[in-house]
Amino acid sequence: MTDDLMVQFLSEGRELVASAEHDLASLARRPDDAGALDGCFRAIHTLKGSAGLFDLRPMSLMLHAAEDLLTLLRAERTGVAEDFEALFSVVDTVDRWLDALDRAGVLPADAELVGESETRRLRALVASVSAAADTAARTAPTSWRPPQAFDGLGATAVRYTPRADSYFSGDDPIAIVAAMPGLAGLQVSPREAWGGLEDYDPYACNLVLEAVSTAGRSEVEAAFRFVADQIEVVDLTAEETVPAPEQGARKTLRIDAERVDRLAALAGDLIIAKNGLADLAAQAEGLPGGQALGQALRARQVQLDRLVGDLHATVGKVRLVALGPLFARFHRLAREIARSLDKTVSLEVEGGDVEVDKTIVDGLFEPLLHVLRNAIDHGVEPADVRARAGKPAAASIRFTARAVADQVMIEVRDDGAGIDPAGIRALAVQRGVLTRDTADRLDDQASIDLIFTPGFSSASEVSAVSGRGVGMDVVRDAAQKLGGKVVVDSRVGKGATVRFILPVTMVLTKVMVVTCGEERYGLALDTVVETVRVPTERIVPVRAGRAFQLRDAVVPLVSLGDLVGAVASGHRPSERVVVARARGELVGFSVDAIVDRMDATVRPMTGLLAGAPGVMGATLLADGAVLMVLDPAELVL
Repeated sequence: MTDDLMVQFLSEGRELVASAEHDLASLARRPDDAGALDGCFRAIHTLKGSAGLFDLRPMSLMLHAAEDLLTLLRAERTGVAEDFEALFSVVDTVDRWLDALDRAGVLPADAELVGESETRRLRALVASVSAAADTAARTAPTSWRPPQAFDGLGATAVRYTPRADSYFSGDDPIAIVAAMPGLAGLQVSPREAWGGLEDYDPYACNLVLEAVSTAGRSEVEAAFRFVADQIEVVDLTAEETVPAPEQGARKTLRIDAERVDRLAALAGDLIIAKNGLADLAAQAEGLPGGQALGQALRARQVQLDRLVGDLHATVGKVRLVALGPLFARFHRLAREIARSLDKTVSLEVEGGDVEVDKTIVDGLFEPLLHVLRNAIDHGVEPADVRARAGKPAAASIRFTARAVADQVMIEVRDDGAGIDPAGIRALAVQRGVLTRDTADRLDDQASIDLIFTPGFSSASEVSAVSGRGVGMDVVRDAAQKLGGKVVVDSRVGKGATVRFILPVTMVLTKVMVVTCGEERYGLALDTVVETVRVPTERIVPVRAGRAFQLRDAVVPLVSLGDLVGAVASGHRPSERVVVARARGELVGFSVDAIVDRMDATVRPMTGLLAGAPGVMGATLLADGAVLMVLDPAELVL
C-alpha cells in the first residue's frame, strides 16, 4: 500500500509542481495576478499535505514556510521579485527531490541542509511582509454577514466553505473548525441542496460551516491558515473580512496508464479481427447459394466498421494528455542550464492546453531537453555579444504548441545567433562528412539539415551541458519513432526554430494493400491520387527511367518492387500503376496487383528498420501476417 501511495504522490506531485511553476511564471510578469497567486497557494498547500503522509520532514517544513509566505502575499495581493525567486527555488527543490524519490526512494543526502536553508530564507521574507499582509487582510471587503444567532457570543465570526475535493487534499473541515480557539457557536449547512439519496456523493464535500469565536481575529485566522483561500472572517465589532473563496472543482478519474494501454491494444486487435470479415464475406459469396450470406456479412461489417471506428477514436481521446505539465518541467532546467553557463534566459510556453497522445508526451522529454540545451549552449550568445548586437541581456526561448488538423506542431524558438549555413558546410568538409565540391553545391536549408547527420555536431568542444559531441540525429530519430518528423529554420543573428510535427493521437490509417512478387505491402492512401492500368506501349523510356502520359500530364513511372527489393515479375501487356503525389508532383508506382483497402493501426518500426525512409510502420493482416506500410511520397524523395 505504501508503494502505491508513493507512486500516486510522485504523479500528483509533478502535476502540482508544474501548476506552481506556471503560476509563478505568471507572477514574475504580473505580481498582482490574484488568480496565479491563489493557484500557487493551492498547489503548495496540497503538496505540503501530501508530503505529510510520508517521512519527508525537510520537504514538509520547507513547504510549510512557503505556504506561510504565500498566505501573507495573498493578503496584500502582490509580491516582489525576491519573494517569487524564493518560491521558485522551493519549487525547483521539490522537483529535484521528487526525481530522487522516483530513482532511489529517499530524499538526497543533503536534503536536511537544503531544506533548512530554504526555510530560513522564507521565514525572513515572511517577517518582512507580515505587517503589510495583516493590514491588507483587515481592510478587505466581504459580502457575508454572520447569522443573528452569533450576536453576543463572541468577537470574531468565520464562514468556512471547503472545496468539493477537500477530502482528497487531506483536509478535515470539521476537525479544522473544532480546533478553532474560543469556539462559541457553530452552524453547519449544505453548500447545495442535498437532493435524493441516490444523488449523494460521499467523496465530495458539500458543507458550509459558520462559526463564532471569543478569540481575536489573528488567532482565528491562524487556525484556518491552511485553508485561508476558503474562509471569510468578520470582526463582529468592525465587520471586516478577508476575500471570499473560489468555489467549484473539476472531477477527474485517475486511471493506471497500463490499463489504458491495454485498452488501446485491444481496440487495435479488434480492428484486425474486423478486417477479416471481408474475406469471410467473399468466401461465402463464392459458395453455392451463399450470395445472401455474403451480403449479410458485408452489412454487418459496415456496422462493425462504424462501431470500431468510434471505439478507436474514444480510446484515443482517453489517452490524450495536455502538454502543459511537460513544458513546465523545462522552467527549472532552463534556469539551471543558463546558470551553469553564466547566461540569462527567459523561457516562455504557449499552447500548454494542447492535448496529444500520452506516448507522444512520454517520448518528447529527452528530444526537447536536447534542443533546449543546444539553444542555450550554442544558440544564445554571451551577454556582451548580445549587447553589441543590440539584444536584451536576457535571451528569449519559447516553447509553442498548436494543433493542425490531426497533427500537433511543437516549436522551440530562440533569439540567439542562429545557425550559419556557411559555417556548417565548412565544418562538414573539415570533418570529412562532405567533399568541398559537394558542400559548395548545397543550398542554405540543405546545409542546415547537415546537423541531423549521425555523429555530426557543431559543438567545437565538449561541455557538461551539450554532452560529448552528440548531434541532432538523436532528436530526429526520436521524432521518427513517435511517427513524426523534425525540421529546423534559422536566420543568422536572429535565432533558430526547431519544429516537431507529430500525430496528435493513434489514428486509423487508410491503407491500400498491393503485391510485388510474392510479398504484400501497404500504401498510405492519403498520398494516393488514383490507380490506373497503363498499356506497355504507352510507357516510354526517359533518360534512366520511364514515364507515361496521364491525360495532359507526363508522369514518371517507377517500380515499387525495385524500390523494396522484390522479385521482378515477367512481361505483361499492361501495368497496374498507383499514382501518388510527392512534393506537389505526380509519380506512378508500378505494382503487380491491388488486393485490398482497409483501416489499420499503424505502429512505428523499431530495430533496424526504425527511421527507414519511406516506411511509415507496420500493422497486422487478418491472417496474422505482418504488413509493412509504405509512404509512396517519401520513397522517391
